Amino acid sequence: MPDRAPQPVDRQLPTEEARDLITLVRDIAAQEIVPSAAEEEDAGRFPRELFTLLSQSGLLGLPYDSEYGGGDQPYEVYLQVLEELAAARLTVGLGVSVHSLASYALAAYGTKEQQVEHLPAMLGGGMLGAYCLSEPHSGSDAAALRTRAVRDGDDWVITGTKAWITHGGIADFYTVMARTGDEGPRGISAFLVPGDAQGLSAAVPEKKMGMKGSPTAQVHFDGVRVPDARRIGEEGQGFAIALSSLDSGRLGISACAIGVAQAALDEAVAYAADRRQFGKPIADFQGLRFMLADMATQIEAGRALYLAAARLKDAGRPFAKQAAMAKLHCTDTAMRVTTDAVQILGGYGYTADFPAERYMREAKVLQIVEGTNQIQRMVIARHLVGPEER
Repeated sequence: MPDRAPQPVDRQLPTEEARDLITLVRDIAAQEIVPSAAEEEDAGRFPRELFTLLSQSGLLGLPYDSEYGGGDQPYEVYLQVLEELAAARLTVGLGVSVHSLASYALAAYGTKEQQVEHLPAMLGGGMLGAYCLSEPHSGSDAAALRTRAVRDGDDWVITGTKAWITHGGIADFYTVMARTGDEGPRGISAFLVPGDAQGLSAAVPEKKMGMKGSPTAQVHFDGVRVPDARRIGEEGQGFAIALSSLDSGRLGISACAIGVAQAALDEAVAYAADRRQFGKPIADFQGLRFMLADMATQIEAGRALYLAAARLKDAGRPFAKQAAMAKLHCTDTAMRVTTDAVQILGGYGYTADFPAERYMREAKVLQIVEGTNQIQRMVIARHLVGPEER
């Protein structure tokens, strides 16, 4: 059965422009994303043409400066756009979040000359980005990365392998963290690498539990030569750039998680109203009604948490702790809500004829990407009681 269009969420938006933006996103979701979502996910097809449409519609650069092709939107608005897109299809919502993550380093740390040269194409020129931090042996321990960039005149030569790269093999640009100095976080620098650079290649995409339409692959750098003009920030600043990027990226994952959870709740509510057992709709049974009430409450709490963190970011205040809290709560909520949605649909929930099982499979990865939820708990605890003793 085809997916349902997401039910409109009653949103508190700061401007009329933001309300018009949400209306545009809902129209695109209903007309261009939802009708083919189930079929394309099942076939493992990445909807590149949708990202071209989103770029043409100004939706790939929303939180960035309009001087460079961005949308001048606060994170409070941008994240609610992500939620709408993820509710329609997670491959699309998460893809936009990853693209924004890949663009962040240059937008926040690049020179004026770099921003003028590259950002317009990245934000509104149809390009698609990828973010390269993790490696086969260094996921949560990102500071242990081994990909190395060696200076050669006015160029850097990058050699190594990145892992778990969303859009790996199809991206037009890669924001790459590579070691330019000693071991540890202070020896890492950031680079903007073109997708067609000589020596850059991608492995066969991973075979995943969910999000089959979104390619995740290892990316190999075999002596990839990059001009020093494509180094972002100072030498040795790369790890700080990566952590700052992830603080913002975790809010994107939070919004996507709430989008998936909302889609699962909408499916469960509609099914419970239609399905009859013992002579009445199953929505009349108190046990099921309480499940739906708990699901809705968890979703509202998650939405409030990610928006509170976004408003701190928009105000220029520290938000790393709140971003970790939002990522932790929202993704755990997505897993819990999608699991309950499958239970409410019973046997039908376990079949691919209904989208609930896909939502459940997709929710799992959100507890892992951009810092596992165990890492989020460590981040939160450090803000509360300081770093762990060695």
